[in-house]
Amino acid sequence: MREIPARAGQAASAVEVPPGRSVLSVHVGGLEGPPARTLNADTPHLAASTMKVAVLAALYRSGLDLDRPVPVHNSFVSATYGPRFAVTRAEDSDPGPWQALGGERSLRWLAGRMIVHSSNLATNLCLEQVGLPAVEEVWHLARARHSVTGRGIEDLRARAAGVVNLVTAADLARLLRRLPQELLDLLAANAHRVDLAAGLPPGTRIAFKNGWLPGVRHSAGIVYPADAPPYALVVCYSGPLANGRDTGDPAARLLARISAGYWEQRHLLGAATDLSRR
Repeated sequence: MREIPARAGQAASAVEVPPGRSVLSVHVGGLEGPPARTLNADTPHLAASTMKVAVLAALYRSGLDLDRPVPVHNSFVSATYGPRFAVTRAEDSDPGPWQALGGERSLRWLAGRMIVHSSNLATNLCLEQVGLPAVEEVWHLARARHSVTGRGIEDLRARAAGVVNLVTAADLARLLRRLPQELLDLLAANAHRVDLAAGLPPGTRIAFKNGWLPGVRHSAGIVYPADAPPYALVVCYSGPLANGRDTGDPAARLLARISAGYWEQRHLLGAATDLSRR
């Protein structure tokens, strides 16, 4: 893996939210046309697991044989080279790839674990196969302004050197709107039915990816109401409400409330109505 430099035109101020500061970013609207509502939508946040959507998109457009078995290991090249690094098992939400350690699994299986169960180990294995430049190309094709995937998960040496994984609400919405149906179907199988999903009526289809760390809580998805056009909703939060837990996180409840509020306005969202004027 190599360090990815900032894209031409990327703002020099595009750094993550400072520690101790609370920032809420929202981007919501139909799948085409301008958004219905934005709030701090171009503010970069630490990506947490939302970066896995860009890795998924890069993998599926890479031309690699997704059914080819690859070794399942836990030793990765840092984006800043030097010593290799490993993922911490206790910090991973998915035991599946760890049970396969030392064996082989297909890239398709690893991609599924990365998205459905948010496996960190599977993510680094997919990223190892596709490469950081391919993920950067995905952001470029999505016309992302500030989002960047510069390193693998738990590449602490790279993080200490200032190599970042950043997203914005607007960039995540742009990426979601470009995904093919096959990848949206995979996102709809997300096992972590919290955040945006928790604010919707039971059974509502949502293709989404969430991510959390201490101080960070994000969720990005496309909602498919039965009685209205689909709409994209991305909420990124950085601040003290986020405790880094799957459930019992005040920030997760905040995201659910925001999702529920926009659900009530769903008949306006797909039409790209500017809600800021209401």
